[in-house]
Amino acid sequence: MSRRRITGFIITVLAAVLLFYAAVHLPSPTRDAAPVIIPPPDNPALLDLSEFALVWFDEFDGESLDPSKWTGFRCGAARAAIRQGGWWHTDFATVENGCLHISTVYHGNGYEGGKPGWYSCGICTTGLFEQAFGYFEIRCILPKGEGMWSAFWLLPEDFSNTAGNGGLDGAELDVMESPNYRYKLSDDVNVITSNIHIDGYDKEERSTCVATPFLSANDPYEEFTTYGIEWNEDEYVFYVNGVETGRSSFGGTSRVPEYLLLTVEVGGSNGVAKRSWAGRALSRDALPSDFIVDYVRVYQYNTLPGQRAGLNFTEGGV
Repeated sequence: MSRRRITGFIITVLAAVLLFYAAVHLPSPTRDAAPVIIPPPDNPALLDLSEFALVWFDEFDGESLDPSKWTGFRCGAARAAIRQGGWWHTDFATVENGCLHISTVYHGNGYEGGKPGWYSCGICTTGLFEQAFGYFEIRCILPKGEGMWSAFWLLPEDFSNTAGNGGLDGAELDVMESPNYRYKLSDDVNVITSNIHIDGYDKEERSTCVATPFLSANDPYEEFTTYGIEWNEDEYVFYVNGVETGRSSFGGTSRVPEYLLLTVEVGGSNGVAKRSWAGRALSRDALPSDFIVDYVRVYQYNTLPGQRAGLNFTEGGV
């Protein structure tokens, strides 16, 4: 083989090795996160609260988070805990000017035992308030930033062990999640997503997206918007600003009490921000961002249909 051919062969091999290395180790080209678009119903229902009674609420009018209503979700104040591509610590859930603020802040030196990265929080009502059936609503401003998302959701105790019975023994009800920051389609912007998960979090898990409403009447990253779910024996109905965005009876509706969660998560793993379903990895140069919650309210049906399923409703839970 001639020297020229040998040189060409070596160059070809080196090029192949470099391409392989790039495919395995280098990040994929960035692109906008693209949600599955679920069209709105043809004749959306308008929210009617005349058949409901308010039984639980938090208007966040105090000076700090009310411990009789909220606790840390898989985190506390003693030590930071890994959550997806960030860390959670309850210090990042504060109350000021009549609103809850769940902040997402980058700490280059770590915080309370955690490593350098993004810090935020998740809070819930587990052990404090749970309810089956009714109407559940939040009024909030979404946090700004691609690569992160806020959520208002419901979950039964021990959801991981609910496989095999569909949604009857509990479902993860994502009233609102905001992974698609400033996603654009035609002239509309600001899409959130509403989802249902059943049969736990193992291989039996099944999920469906119920709604991906586009919000063009107001900017949910700058203005307060309401998100709600009506949950009865027949179906779930999702609302944004009092207008139906979708409904579903996927898996059969849950027959067990569920608690409330407010969370902000950063895409990634092991506490390191990475590209995820929320888009590009949240940059360490991004500005701190707050999930601002004006209130959370829970209503029961005046007729208490859940009693027909053997459930005993009380104001503090079930």
